[in-house]
Amino acid sequence: MWLERFIEEEIQKAIAEGKFTGLKGEGKPLNLDEYFAAPEDLRAAYSLLKSHNIVPQEVELMREIADLKKKIKICADDNERYKLTNALNEKSMALALILERNKLRKRKLI
Repeated sequence: MWLERFIEEEIQKAIAEGKFTGLKGEGKPLNLDEYFAAPEDLRAAYSLLKSHNIVPQEVELMREIADLKKKIKICADDNERYKLTNALNEKSMALALILERNKLRKRKLI
C-alpha cells in the first residue's frame, strides 16, 4: 500500500511541475491495437523496443521483403532482377525461420 501511495504522490508532483504537458499525443486516446496484436509474452519487450525506435528483426525483414518485391516489379535488367530475387528468397527464409522459432518458443511457454 505504501508503494501505491508513493507512486501516486510522485505522479501528482510531476503533474504540478508540468512534466506531462507538451508530450507527443497529449490529449489523444491511446491506440492499443498494435500492442494487443503482439503475442502476450512479447508485448512488454516490443513496447520497449518501439519506444526506442528499434523494431524486432522479423518486422525489419518484412519491410525489406516488401521493398525487394517492389524493386523486382519495376526492374528491367535480368541480372539485377536475379540478384534481387535471390535476396528476396534469403530474406523470406530468414523470416520463416524466425517465425518458426517464435512458434516453438510459444509452445514451450504453454
